[in-house]
Amino acid sequence: MTRSVLVPSSLVREAEDKREATRKLGYVARAAAVFRMDRLVVFPDEGGERKWGGGFVETVLRYAATPPYLRKEAFDTRDELEYAGVLPPLRLSSWTGSDSSGSGSLRQGIVTQVGSEGRVRVNCGMQHPISLQTPPGMEVEEGERVTIRVSSRRPVRAKLVDEPLPGFSVERTGLGDALDRPDAGVRIATSRHGTPLAAASLEGYVERAARDGLTVAFGAPERGLPPMLGLTGDEVSEAVADPSTDAPARFDVWLNTIPSQGSEVVRTEEAMFASLGCLTLTE
Repeated sequence: MTRSVLVPSSLVREAEDKREATRKLGYVARAAAVFRMDRLVVFPDEGGERKWGGGFVETVLRYAATPPYLRKEAFDTRDELEYAGVLPPLRLSSWTGSDSSGSGSLRQGIVTQVGSEGRVRVNCGMQHPISLQTPPGMEVEEGERVTIRVSSRRPVRAKLVDEPLPGFSVERTGLGDALDRPDAGVRIATSRHGTPLAAASLEGYVERAARDGLTVAFGAPERGLPPMLGLTGDEVSEAVADPSTDAPARFDVWLNTIPSQGSEVVRTEEAMFASLGCLTLTE
């Protein structure tokens, strides 16, 4: 069961400058962190991009999703990260070790050297890169990100484990490919033209998401999902009003998660907090 959130490459189309665009992306990453998303996917919307496109959006989000102790090695100096200092801290428990148990805490690492007999050196935020044995059947390459389980810092006791990286990943892929994943779960499009989310129907969506996982897609300011998909708002409204028809564009449902919005435009990061707060409730 996985949780994915999809945002367009036109996400920062209304930002006045790079600093504001960076700050906005920081709050998108915060929403993914707060609600424990597994994947944050950037899908192309070239028709809606303005000054900053998908490359900028993807780079800043990847940087935000990288533990602070790995950022310098993973990114060095890049123009897209000129204002990375304004990004709000994510403080993921998997980075700080606050999720640690008797078996140790998980950390991200970057392979800095591949040696002989299955040994590698890994930078995982310790004082120096540490030498580790790769598990049987696992192959890694220099520069690859890996998962480390640390059971002791003094002295250092750690092992390389074949497990997903702690935190959430950032990917760039087409919207259709993201929806076609076998682990997509319930596929939800958010739009003011969708079915208004009500307390009576919320339990059903929460139950499905808890059982199957979910993929939630968001639009951009002044450019929602319908125009990105070649639809009009009326076409979406008519489709959701007719229970005999399938939801448009390969989604399972179109939802208006802020049915009584008081602002003419809800920003993507605001919609993420409002929507994910409802859809990730526990039963």
